[in-house]
Parts: sequence; structure tokens; C-alpha cells
Amino acid sequence: MTTQTLTSLDRIQITLNHQEADRVPFLLPAIMQGARELGLTIHDYFLKAENVIEGQYRIRQKLGHDAVIGFFYAALEMEAWGGETIFTEYGPPNSGTIIINKPEDILNLQSPKIKESARLHEVIKTIQGLKERVGHEAPVIGCVVSPFSLPVMQMGFDRYFDLLYERPDLFERLMQLNEEFCVEWANTQLEAGASVISYFDPVSSPTIIPKELYLKTGFKVAKRTISRIKGNVMTGFASGRCLPIIDEVVQTGSIAVGSGFLEDLHTVKMACKNRLVLMGDLNPIDMRCWDEKEVESRIKKSIAGAGPGGGFILTDMHGEIPWQVSDETLLQISDAVRRWGQYPLRWIGEEENGRIMPSAM
Repeated sequence: MTTQTLTSLDRIQITLNHQEADRVPFLLPAIMQGARELGLTIHDYFLKAENVIEGQYRIRQKLGHDAVIGFFYAALEMEAWGGETIFTEYGPPNSGTIIINKPEDILNLQSPKIKESARLHEVIKTIQGLKERVGHEAPVIGCVVSPFSLPVMQMGFDRYFDLLYERPDLFERLMQLNEEFCVEWANTQLEAGASVISYFDPVSSPTIIPKELYLKTGFKVAKRTISRIKGNVMTGFASGRCLPIIDEVVQTGSIAVGSGFLEDLHTVKMACKNRLVLMGDLNPIDMRCWDEKEVESRIKKSIAGAGPGGGFILTDMHGEIPWQVSDETLLQISDAVRRWGQYPLRWIGEEENGRIMPSAM
């Protein structure tokens, strides 16, 4: 166990090297909650980079977690493609009208240029501003929707699955367009100061499609795309399973993977060991109802399952914490990680009356 004071960036780097730092690093992606910090509606909050910079900086100051996030919302990418975003008062913005109504529309589709999108430019300004604020203290996280998962917003689930099975020619054309966009978008964020790119790929999860189909489609797309991104990439499946495709995620070039409550965290950690950093596995939906006792129980279970040996970042399993999760709960999570996540984790395995107890330090 190191005795020096580590920055969040130090802590994350040690973790990426699959070693134990001073404590388990954690990230609470309170994306929308920045609006609450500034007294703004979710819609108005995301209008300007300055709002998100200030909001995310305040969130980090309040919670003390180990990164800042430049992500706005997934539907923002669709705005660059000519789509629209639907805002609600107490939830994440969602993608509106689809832009591909029939498969043949793909033939006339063109990838948007990042520099020509005013909305994407707000994200770039946010990443630049966050980098200026945190310097070398903490990593800045950028985000892209994978080329393989973006079509859910471009054309809807039903049309997309029909395309996958019935029109492989047009599927490949769409992937070509989406890959060009994704690579440019990721590299632009890295140039702006992002430390890592979160590759958001829920459709590739075995929860959504069979592994056999993934190997023919999403896996190949991820390998091509990630190989062209000029920085570190971590893959997330938005609460979906990852264990059956861990070996393939390694082959894509990703350095980390997200896991959720549908899988045993310790089993996933063993599959990832020394190959991928594991991120997970707090359930953000359940989090709305946690009291302090439940918070402590969930944090201890996650740390016991994946914390030993390093290579684990505690976070939620989806990548976005609901608006309805209270600040009190988020602060309790932060406190519990600091209390139970200090390395070495001597308390793991020591029980009294059936309850895990910390050992004397």
C-alpha cells in the first residue's frame, strides 16, 4: 500500500496497471445532476458548454470521485445526423424521429462532419474546459456511441434487426458511414483533452444479440473502429452482460469493460484479470431506494467481489445515474467507498455472526 498522497489520475493509472493504489477508485456518472447544482432545467443545462463544465466540476468537488465526464446525452450524436432530441423534466434526453425510414435511405446517407455540428462543438468546449479545470489531477472522460449501436437511434430497433438479418449489403454500408463518424468524433474529443473514450455499445451485449451474431457484426465493427481511435478506450454495454464475450472485448483493443448486476462480479473479474480493468456494478435504478445501510452493503459486496489485486473501478453499471437518486445517497456512496475501499482490503473474508467485518488496521 502506497503512503504518498495520490491524485485521482495517479489512482486510475495504478488501477489500469492492475495494481492496488491507496483505495479503490470510483466514478458516479451524475450527468444530469449538474443541472440541479446550477438550478437549471435539464434542457437549459445542456444548451451551453459553460453550464456542463461548472456542473460537472461541482459534482466532482461534492462527491470526490476520480474523474470528470464530458458526455452530454447519447441523442446529441443524432442531432449531428439531422435528428432531434426529446427533453423531459426529470429524465435523460432521448432521441426523437428516426432518420432512416427504409433500408434504401442508407444509400443517400452521408456521415456528418464534426466541425460542422454546433452541438458537438459544445461537447468539445466542455472537454477543453474540464481539462483546464482539473489539469493533471483527474482524467476527463469522453464518450461515443458505437457504430454498431448507433442505428437503434438512426432507424429503431425493429428496422435495424431486419437490416442485420436481411440486408447485409446495406448493413455494411451503414457501418462504414458510422465508423467514419465515430472515429472522427472520438479523436476530436481526445485532441480536446479527453483522457479516455467510453465506447458505448449496448447492442453488442449477449443480453441483446446472440454471441454468434456479435462475432459476425459488432465484434468486427469494434475491432476496426477502436484500432483507429488514437487513445485509450473502455467498452460499456449499458447494463448488459459481458462475460460471454470477454475474450473478444480484449481483442478489440479496449482497456476496460463495464459489468452489471446480471453477472457475478467476482467471476467477471477473474475472466478479466490482468487483461481488462473491470468497471461496475452498482444498479442505478435500485439506487433510488437505497438507505444508508443498503449503500454500505452494496459497496462492500462490490469491493469484496472485484477490489482485491486492483484492476477495478467502482461505478454504476449503465453510465448514467437517474435524476431521482438523491444527493444524500450519492454522498453516502462516496463515504462508503472511502471507508471500505482503502487498500489493503483486510476486512474481506473476516466475518462475525454471518456479517463481513473489518479487521483491526
